[in-house]
Amino acid sequence: MIGIARLALAGLMTITAMGTARAEDALKARIGVLRLSSSAPVFIAQDKGYFREAGLDVELKFFDAAQPIAVATTSGDVDFGVTAFTAGLYNLAGKGTLKVIGGMSREKAGYPLIGYFASNNAYAAGLKTPKDLAGKRVAVTQVGSSFHYSLGLLADKYGFKLADVKIVPLQSLSNAAAALKGETVDAALLPISTARKLMDEGGAKFLGWVGDETPWQLGAVFASPKTLTNKVLVTKFLGVLAKADREYHDVILAAMKDGVAPINDKTKPLLEIIAKYTNLPVEQVVGNCAYIDPDGKLDVKNVDNQIKWLQEQGFADKGFDANAIIAKDFVKAE
Repeated sequence: MIGIARLALAGLMTITAMGTARAEDALKARIGVLRLSSSAPVFIAQDKGYFREAGLDVELKFFDAAQPIAVATTSGDVDFGVTAFTAGLYNLAGKGTLKVIGGMSREKAGYPLIGYFASNNAYAAGLKTPKDLAGKRVAVTQVGSSFHYSLGLLADKYGFKLADVKIVPLQSLSNAAAALKGETVDAALLPISTARKLMDEGGAKFLGWVGDETPWQLGAVFASPKTLTNKVLVTKFLGVLAKADREYHDVILAAMKDGVAPINDKTKPLLEIIAKYTNLPVEQVVGNCAYIDPDGKLDVKNVDNQIKWLQEQGFADKGFDANAIIAKDFVKAE
């Protein structure tokens, strides 16, 4: 009996050692993200263990604006960035310090994500629709941010000059929301997850959705050239994201109606994961599900248009285009 017990113990120790070895062999990766539904596939993959199953030990690092994620990726503070395109990101990529490796969120009609919001005083004074933003003080996170670009697209659509808008860069979503509530700006572009609390408290008025006004490729997955040398890591990471992209699309986005996802036995588990990582109740997440291509494709033509627009405005350096910043070995182009 003693011999059998020793054999059993030895077997248990071997299994434990193998498990420890596998954990130690896992490729480590730090991912820079925002607490927004635009990163939903990342949250799903992390929470459901898809990264771990693929042999990845992933740490999520959260930021309050897109541009710092690009900087952190360049510096090596994170290995992958998942966030919106910005002029700063493009400038880093144009210098060769970043490469786009996949698509993520898009502004698309019918999928609420970023909205235009007015202060109560400005709304009462006549700011009722997005086209009324001409001549107003509008808060964004940073000059050249996705919010700034969205405002530029709106100006082009309605024929007013972007230069006539007083852009107020406040560096973070929380600062922009506070300025809107405090009436120090007339309006702000904010993700609905940030603006909803303001509206619920009567601190802001909704004007419209960016996706309904000017659809565009909002977000992407990117990495530094150093990270890209580890092709096994990048391939595994993108493989897991592709799995999560498809699940998010087929379970939640495919079920949405009038911009809202239903809560049922199929959708609830994923909605609860998104709620967990965005610090929102499920009842709010249902109206805050960003569109993401089910195959993780990138609208390269739209990216090129963004670069050209930012270059024309003087927000991005000249001398590069979309082809120069895309890692063609990994990107699935639309």
